[in-house]
Amino acid sequence: MSNYSMKNVLNEDAIATIVAGFASRSDVSIDDIITLVARLQAGPAEVAKALSSKMLAIPAVPAEQAMTQDTIYCLCCGKGFKMLKRHIGAEHGLSEEEYRVMFNLNADVPLVAPSYSKRKADYAKQSGLGTYSRETSDKNAEIN
Repeated sequence: MSNYSMKNVLNEDAIATIVAGFASRSDVSIDDIITLVARLQAGPAEVAKALSSKMLAIPAVPAEQAMTQDTIYCLCCGKGFKMLKRHIGAEHGLSEEEYRVMFNLNADVPLVAPSYSKRKADYAKQSGLGTYSRETSDKNAEIN
């Protein structure tokens, strides 16, 4: 989990600027400054994780009723779709992981309606995807 992209980690110059502004106040102790530096070095992702566990969103639809055979409902707005990934990214600005954390969903909870998933799998099997049809040849058997 400690794998961060560069946009999620504050660089040293930004940390120094923030700490300098904070330390210029007269009511700040050295312990407060040390705590601030440690929190800034942990990165925004760690702070967001700590805060997100405390601030879970209230779903628009009860999680038990969010999925039917043909429709999966967005827990943010309550609209029904066949697949949620594009909707939660475009309308709510969330990734799949952020959506799952926001509503405390397990990683195995699908974001696609079961009937849609089955139809796509059947079509893939019908078109021959996932089969290995290469014929063996004796081309390399004879070496002169």
